[in-house]
Amino acid sequence: MTLDPTAYPIDHVLRGAGDAPALIERDAALTFAAVEDAVGRLAGWLAGLGFAPGDRVASWLPKTRAAALMPLAAPRAGLVHVPVNPLLKRAQVAHILADSGAAMLLTHGPRAATLEPGDLAGGVRLFTEVGEGDALPRSAADPDTLAAILYTSGSTGRPKGVMLSHANLWFGAISVAEYLRLTPDDRVLAVLPFSFDYGQNQLFSTWAAGGAVAPLDYLTPRDVVKAVARVGATTLAGVPPLWTQLLASAWPEEAIAPIRRLTNSGGALTPRLVRGLRERFPAADLYAMYGLTEAFRSTYLAPALIDAHPDAIGRAIPFAEVMVLRPDGMRAAPGEPGELVHAGPLVAQGYWRDAERTAQRFRPAPGWPRAVWSGDTVVEGTDGLLRFVGRDDEMIKVAGNRISPQEVEEAVLSGGEAREAVAIGVADEAQGQAIVVVLAGDPAQEPELRARLKRDLPNFMQPARFAWREELPRNANGKLDRAALRRELLDKDMTR
Repeated sequence: MTLDPTAYPIDHVLRGAGDAPALIERDAALTFAAVEDAVGRLAGWLAGLGFAPGDRVASWLPKTRAAALMPLAAPRAGLVHVPVNPLLKRAQVAHILADSGAAMLLTHGPRAATLEPGDLAGGVRLFTEVGEGDALPRSAADPDTLAAILYTSGSTGRPKGVMLSHANLWFGAISVAEYLRLTPDDRVLAVLPFSFDYGQNQLFSTWAAGGAVAPLDYLTPRDVVKAVARVGATTLAGVPPLWTQLLASAWPEEAIAPIRRLTNSGGALTPRLVRGLRERFPAADLYAMYGLTEAFRSTYLAPALIDAHPDAIGRAIPFAEVMVLRPDGMRAAPGEPGELVHAGPLVAQGYWRDAERTAQRFRPAPGWPRAVWSGDTVVEGTDGLLRFVGRDDEMIKVAGNRISPQEVEEAVLSGGEAREAVAIGVADEAQGQAIVVVLAGDPAQEPELRARLKRDLPNFMQPARFAWREELPRNANGKLDRAALRRELLDKDMTR
């Protein structure tokens, strides 16, 4: 496809041939013409409910047809879509509704039944079914108009709403479609939540390329394997915990054969995961990607580089202006750690109704009046590739040595004694901090693990203790819940 530097309203992203499949459901496939009509009619229904332009409309749904169409229908009706992760419980949903000032909540019966009095405060109108109105034509909105608010959990505090314009969503769709080389004959299995920025982008980027999306809610990794075979999925996106589970599953040849590309976000791929995915899917291109909701996606690592540079997060994606800056705001030299700062049209409009946090995160950068400062420390190598070091609020400092949790985790996992690992710094009177590693696996493997780490890591990087679990907790987007583990460890230390 041709990289288009012009932004359009996001509902113009339906660019496939009218009779080509666009949305694959379990028992049917809707063409682009049918999806265009359905979006128009859903937008017409929303417009007929009497909301004011710019009102927020929330959806709390499994991956139904309505869930796939709302991100286009709400902006077409002049409204702002607030997708709520279906895994959240009523208390978190009530917070998002109140914080966003939502005028309506679209959900279904089972979720609506969990709501309590007060959850719909402020006059939120509840709907458990969608209607149809007269089909609205495509939006003529200014691309800078607010189109969606995505709530991101962050590491502390309540979720905050990231404001995304039509242009933010449009450029994200075109950029991903371009560097993934999506085509009209691609079929993308959408397993990530639509409330997650990349989960929603799977709809937009696939449709921008003229391909088809097959939404999937799954209970077990086996469900994913079977769905790949059923729909002939060419593309599968995931986060590291999902890849770990999928690699532990049996994959028949009919599920492996159609896959052309695997894409990772939401956490770094370890060298071990890279090796596992390359062995299981030898014909598939593997894309490692790095991003943050405040700018959607910053970098990607091309498949040709991943075997030789599995530790890299790559280079800037199309439309992204990425720089590595020192604390004084000057550019860092190659090999010098600095903060990753992202400028350009993918940068969000800020945090909803939170001017203070917006001012802290969205600030000028060299050559740019406005950029988003990620809080992530990276290094740019002489090869031009960026490598992730760690988040400022997650770095561990032992006896004056700054240690990346990711580096410890990769070392722990490289021997196969544990399935998953999270390294956390806890207070230590002698060294400032000590490393605690929470593991998923068999604690009987600890002697072998300790012996190997003693051989492979310097003294200051040796974990002080291990905490073994059958499974590690995950947040609503399927990522390892590092914040919950950190709070748990800190609470235990305080009660000792």
